[in-house]
Amino acid sequence: MPPLGDWSKLDRLRMPAEALSIDIERINQFCTSTEKFVLAGCCPRPFERMQFLRGSENLYLDIAEDVSEFRQLLKTLHEFNCREMEAWAQTHVDALTIMDDWGSQRSLLIAPRTWRLLFKPLYAEYVQIAHGVGKKIFMHSDGHIFEIYEDLIEIGIDAINSQLFCMDIEDIGQRFAGRMTFWGEIDRQWVLPFGTPTDARAAVKRVVDNLYSPRGGVIAQLEVGAAAKIENAHAVFEAWHELTSAAQFTHLRE
Repeated sequence: MPPLGDWSKLDRLRMPAEALSIDIERINQFCTSTEKFVLAGCCPRPFERMQFLRGSENLYLDIAEDVSEFRQLLKTLHEFNCREMEAWAQTHVDALTIMDDWGSQRSLLIAPRTWRLLFKPLYAEYVQIAHGVGKKIFMHSDGHIFEIYEDLIEIGIDAINSQLFCMDIEDIGQRFAGRMTFWGEIDRQWVLPFGTPTDARAAVKRVVDNLYSPRGGVIAQLEVGAAAKIENAHAVFEAWHELTSAAQFTHLRE
């Protein structure tokens, strides 16, 4: 049974205050020692955290019924997440990070209007914390999340890591290219584990043709899971280098 499978345990929920005791001096020393772009070590995920605590089936019923205990849990988690984000905002990291997997293979896991009512305001506040101190904010969300890209742009998400190949990349490019940075990725459901290096290069070309500009727009990234072929991963980065070289800028979106 999940930890909060029974709402009677809600009053005994203890937030991990230890996560707020970060070593700011050590983090800052690392940040100043490197020229690399540094992401924060925290990653608030309110929807997934509630799944861990309540169990997925219970949580979907909670959302549908909008019970008072659900609202209390959401508020408690969000307030803690804000405190954690604010702690990391005091450091020299370049960007804060958040996540929640919102998509199934074909659609959002809950109705978009419900997502906008319950969860969009939380992410907007996380963005405000980051932007308030001049930092970027990166978000990860797996699955088919096309319906909320516009919302993520509206609240100010700087970069989104999502499963582009679950969706219509051409449509994504037409609607959203140049409006938000796409933080990867390359198809890890088929191309990386089951495809060939030729398939991997073709996948990169599809992303480049639809989302890339010499001014930016895409971060070359992929997830090398246990089933991925290392030769396909190599082909991905080789293709990125070749397709974005100065000699080939002319065929890219200006």
